[in-house]
Amino acid sequence: MGDRAGVPGAILRRAVAAVLRGERAGRTSVTVTVLSVQRMRALNRRTFGRDRATDVIAFGMRHDRTRVGDVYVCPAVARRSARRFGVAAREEVLRLVVHGTLHVLGYDHPTGATRTRSAMWRRQERYLARLLRRMT
Repeated sequence: MGDRAGVPGAILRRAVAAVLRGERAGRTSVTVTVLSVQRMRALNRRTFGRDRATDVIAFGMRHDRTRVGDVYVCPAVARRSARRFGVAAREEVLRLVVHGTLHVLGYDHPTGATRTRSAMWRRQERYLARLLRRMT
């Protein structure tokens, strides 16, 4: 985790911790893994049958009384999105980590144009804004 994403691992861990704390997640363990385009494409194909790289994939489950989850982020796809949206790549990677962590906690959003108006998206952007303020 970390510098391969263009964001130090400590900051990624802080992002996950902020969401878990803010959501009062209790006993929860989330790992963040940074993948190349090829590995993300393979994961997306194997898991969802989509033969393309994507920016983030998250899995969550409960084990006993602990929630566990994995967030997979592809910085190369994040950089492309960042250019398209006119934001810094670092910001987009953090957005994806927050987004994936919320998915691990059970949040979801619609697909398509309404995605960015969903409650999950608004929650994600609030966490991201707080994280970015603390980084400056």
